[in-house]
Amino acid sequence: MSDLVSGKLQPEDAQYEAGLRPRSLADFTGQAKLKENLAIAIEAAKKRGEAMDHVLLYGPPGLGKTTLAAIIAEELQVTFTGTSAPVLQKKVDLTGILANIRLHQVFFIDEIHRLLPDVEEMLYSVLEDFRVDIVVGVGPGARTHPLPMPRFTAVGATTRQGLVSAPLRGRFGLPLRLEPYGEEELRTIVRRSARLLNVEIDDGATAELARRCRGTPRIANRLLRRVRDYAQVRADGRITQTVAQTMLNLLDVDRHGLDETDRKIMLTILEKYRGGPVGVNTIAASISEEADTIEEVYEPYLIQLGFLNRTPRGRMATGLAFDYFNVSRKSETDAQPGLF
Repeated sequence: MSDLVSGKLQPEDAQYEAGLRPRSLADFTGQAKLKENLAIAIEAAKKRGEAMDHVLLYGPPGLGKTTLAAIIAEELQVTFTGTSAPVLQKKVDLTGILANIRLHQVFFIDEIHRLLPDVEEMLYSVLEDFRVDIVVGVGPGARTHPLPMPRFTAVGATTRQGLVSAPLRGRFGLPLRLEPYGEEELRTIVRRSARLLNVEIDDGATAELARRCRGTPRIANRLLRRVRDYAQVRADGRITQTVAQTMLNLLDVDRHGLDETDRKIMLTILEKYRGGPVGVNTIAASISEEADTIEEVYEPYLIQLGFLNRTPRGRMATGLAFDYFNVSRKSETDAQPGLF
């Protein structure tokens, strides 16, 4: 798959994101309602001198969940510890981290929907009762010793809220959804990032990047870095609209932010299966891509654009998609549904 327009964190993003991330709620662009809810919860916790309630952040990748977790710690003026669910393969992995948790600290778990069942069950008592249940011995003689923990704030992040079990979800008192960003908000983010990267950018280029980044700040920053490279090598260092358009076209990112894989998905549905319905596994096999990747990375944006519908019978292209990709419509009697 093409990683350029994927909202998932790539290794090359990490070295840049630390410097571009806002440090406070005031500096965090967009998500006004979410920020207001967080600001109230943070201020209330500080006034009471207590740990803030646990927070579950969910939404598409690249919208700022990890950044917000760090901001919560900054605003509360407490330490921050982070991990990722796939790293926690055994209970002892979680126990080792929890042993170092301090009073009121923020503990961040990324991709929380991927917790293994036994690790997740251990987390229940940690989040609800602030205790770690340690099992000593084996067999009939095994005993459970509850070890009290200091009260802290857990922040979970997930791109797939539906995969977070109800018992785990219920232990987060503040579930908050991050929405895709509007174009004006993305322009603000691009201008700020360009300033931090010490590169000059005009309004036309800012608008071009905002339009083609799929409503995702991480993708906007990734595209900005590529355009900056082009400006420094093939232009005079300034990012103009022409420079931005030229480089984005070279990257095969069109005016809606669609890349080669997006086009493969849509053209497969439109041409091979005459608009659908067709199952996601059939689409995946047709373009040699993982079904999970299509569902998590590509489908949400195609649906948001109005090019694709999910139906009980499978994926179906819309009339807007036929027009945009310049594919002639077939009659319903000609349609050949794909397998699910």
